[in-house]
Amino acid sequence: MQTKNIPADYGLRVGIRGGHGCGGAQLILGFDKQRDTDVDYSLEGISVYIDKKHMLYVVGKEVDFYEGADARGFVFVEPSKNT
Repeated sequence: MQTKNIPADYGLRVGIRGGHGCGGAQLILGFDKQRDTDVDYSLEGISVYIDKKHMLYVVGKEVDFYEGADARGFVFVEPSKNT
């Protein structure tokens, strides 16, 4: 946040974009101000905002950092379940 000059009153937004047509919903990460419809969490001193309408799509997901020859960045993954 400091190297990208993100304002101090911003937090990490986790949510969805789209959801119409064949592509379905795409999970997103970004910095944003808190909105009235957000659930606010604190994770290691960083505010994390999730719109209440997006909770169904976000719950149970994990965020990981992928670095490979083809791409680099944060990705959403389904946690492995030991059965």
